[in-house]
Amino acid sequence: MEDLDTRVLRTCARLLDEGRSAILVTVARTWGSSPRPPGALMVLGPDGLTVGSVSGGCIEDDLVARLRETGPAALCPDGLPQLLRYGIDEETAHRYGLPCGGTIELVLEPLGERSRIHALLDALHAREVVQRNLDMRTGDVTLDAAPHSDAAPSLSEERLSLVLGPRYRLLVIGAGDLSQYLCATALGLGFDITVCDPRIEHRQGWTLSEVTLVSEMPDDVVQAMRPDERTAVIALTHDPKLDDLALMDALKTRAFYVGAIGSRLNNQRRRERLREHFDLTEAEVERLRGPAGLYIGSKTPAEIALSILAEIVAAKNGIALPAQMQVGHAKNAQDRNPALLEPSCTRH
Repeated sequence: MEDLDTRVLRTCARLLDEGRSAILVTVARTWGSSPRPPGALMVLGPDGLTVGSVSGGCIEDDLVARLRETGPAALCPDGLPQLLRYGIDEETAHRYGLPCGGTIELVLEPLGERSRIHALLDALHAREVVQRNLDMRTGDVTLDAAPHSDAAPSLSEERLSLVLGPRYRLLVIGAGDLSQYLCATALGLGFDITVCDPRIEHRQGWTLSEVTLVSEMPDDVVQAMRPDERTAVIALTHDPKLDDLALMDALKTRAFYVGAIGSRLNNQRRRERLREHFDLTEAEVERLRGPAGLYIGSKTPAEIALSILAEIVAAKNGIALPAQMQVGHAKNAQDRNPALLEPSCTRH
C-alpha cells in the first residue's frame, strides 16, 4: 500500500492522463488545533472523487458540495489557484468540525500540464527531495532540489512552496513469523518494504506479495539500497551471522532508525562485536536500538511487531526515544517491573 501523498499524486497523474479535470488541495497554514498538518494533500476530481484528506471529512464534504453545485470553474475562477480559509470564527469552526476554533487555509490548484505532476512523481521515485513552487498568480509550477524533507510549507501572495520527499522505506532482515506480522502492519503505514533472507527455508513460507523479498546477503542488500534519512533497518533473524552483516553497514548510513531484536544481554554482546570486529565508532554503535521496540508488555509475534513499529514511527516523527536499559541496570528494573526482564531471547 502506498503512502497517502503518493496515492494523491498518482491519482492526479491518472486524472490528467484521462483528460479529466482535477483540483489539488493543499493545507497551506493552520492556527490552533487542526485535524491535518500543513502540507497535507487531497485531490478533488470529477463527480466528487476525493483521495487524501485535509480535515478528516468535514471540509472535504463542503468542497465536494461546492463542486457539484457550481463546478470546478467556480472553485478556481479563470483556471487559477485560489486560497480558502475555514474556521475563522466559532460558528464556522463548529460547522466544519474544526476543534477548539482552529483555522485552516487551503490552496486549491486546478491541474494541467503546467502542474508538472508526472515530473514530480519521477523525482520522488528517484528518491529526490523536491521543493514544488506554485505561482499563485499564473498556476505555473517549478521544481527545485531541496536539502531536506522536513521543511514546512511556505505561502505568500505570489507563491506556495511545498517540500516533498520520497516514500519511507523499511528494510527487514529475516523472513520469519515476526517479520510477516511487522510487514503486514507496516504496509498500512505506507512503507515501501524490502525483506532480506538468504535462507530458502524461511523464504518459502512468505505470503505478502506487496513486499519485495530478496535472497542476497544482508550486507550486499544494505550497500545496494544505500539507506537515507527516510529509511529504517530492522534485524529480526536472531542469527548474528546475518543480523550483524546488516547492522555493520546500516549503522554507517543516514538511516533514521537501525534496530535489532534480542535480549539486552545479547544486544550488549552485539555492540561489543560491532566495536571490536567491524570498525564502528562509539557514536555509530550507540545508534543501534536494541532490544528493538517500545515496552508494551508484548508477548505474541503480532504484539512484538506493534512494539517495534511504534518505535520506528516515533523515530520517523522526530519523537525522542526513551533511553535503552543496560544489562547492569536490570536488577533495579526487575524490582520495579518483573516483566522487563525476559527469560528468553527478547524483552517483549
